[in-house]
Amino acid sequence: MILRQVLLQGAQALRDAGIEGPERDARLLLAEVVGLDPARLALEPDFPVGAEDAEKFHRLLARRAAREPVSKILGRRNFWGRDFEINPDVLDPRPETETLIDLCLQEPPAKRLIDLGCGSGIIAVTLLAEWPTAQGVACDISGPCLDTTQRNAVTHGVNDRLGVNKSSWFNEIKGEFDLIVSNPPYISDEEMHGLSPDVLNHDPHLALTPGGDGLSPYEELAQGAMQHLSKGGRILVEMGWRQGAAVMAIFNAAGLTDVSCHKDLNGHDRVVSARRT
Repeated sequence: MILRQVLLQGAQALRDAGIEGPERDARLLLAEVVGLDPARLALEPDFPVGAEDAEKFHRLLARRAAREPVSKILGRRNFWGRDFEINPDVLDPRPETETLIDLCLQEPPAKRLIDLGCGSGIIAVTLLAEWPTAQGVACDISGPCLDTTQRNAVTHGVNDRLGVNKSSWFNEIKGEFDLIVSNPPYISDEEMHGLSPDVLNHDPHLALTPGGDGLSPYEELAQGAMQHLSKGGRILVEMGWRQGAAVMAIFNAAGLTDVSCHKDLNGHDRVVSARRT
């Protein structure tokens, strides 16, 4: 068969399974199988697809039809223009998290930063890659997450400037930082029941929810920031789109200043920033 026929069949199979964006997902999976850049598939409609590749493609389609995310199938996610290793042990990064990166980069480079609850390390590694003089620490309570962070740091050439630390928030952290960043678990118990199968069945629940109303990590982050932020330093955290007012109140109550809420590209509240003055 030729590529165009295989791609049409794949998109139809995903459409029949109720997958949103079936053409996009089929294109990404087929490109992986045949070793072409996804953008080149439209330029190579008559590219021959052998029986072995077609069988492999259909196995990947079956995984996607079962609601496994494409990034977890491929083992990588593109974030801020770089590919990062993604696996079942870490949260699949969301495009909305790029809002936090953009806000960080709007001010001069940090000298020393820390990423709390680092997961795959996308935030710390991206910032260090953008700021070649910065030093960083990434911490998480999950050993597999720290291992993934280290591999991503090596891939993007920042491993000599990034230390990893197994810690529950600031418990094992010493010293001061001029930038604290975090994308903590923030989904409430009530909201967990409404998550799509792509998220609920394939992201580690520890990275999704802290339980209760989802706000407990922000208490930890706010109190820790008052102890570990250098004077004038910034903290930026991601949160759920309905949590902006609550997170701002937590930060204000802790004594942080210049507390602000920022929207993502969809117009939803997504990041709260503050300073220690």
